[in-house]
Amino acid sequence: MKAIAKRIGVEILGWTLVLLGLAALVLPGPGLILLALGLVVLATQYEWAERRLEPVKERAIKTASDGVETWPRIIVSTLGALAITAVGVYWVLSPAAPGWWPLDDKWWLPGGWGTGSSLIISGLIALGLVVYSYREFRGEKVDQH
Repeated sequence: MKAIAKRIGVEILGWTLVLLGLAALVLPGPGLILLALGLVVLATQYEWAERRLEPVKERAIKTASDGVETWPRIIVSTLGALAITAVGVYWVLSPAAPGWWPLDDKWWLPGGWGTGSSLIISGLIALGLVVYSYREFRGEKVDQH
């Protein structure tokens, strides 16, 4: 019974991370990282997930490396992450609909704090990834001899 519960937990966690990763490929968030994490979890149960993991990991590393290749990219990535965070804060504060808003007020910033907090978390993760990528791919490596 314990093995079945563990397998179900692994399935739920793995597929949740895969679905979140796929969504984050088009929405703000670390899509490739979540997708890779989901495949890592699913690879404990499935050979097909293990086979697909390496190409996703390679793509995630290449994307992280490319994102800090030049200073303009670093600046744009940082500003983008800060903008996502700022929009999330704005969304959480949920100001009244402006006069120019053409729809009913209930359609102004739908989702409330749930949407806003997910944007804030995505922005903070993105900032962390910029810092990590900078340190990993542009920072000076310490010789460990």
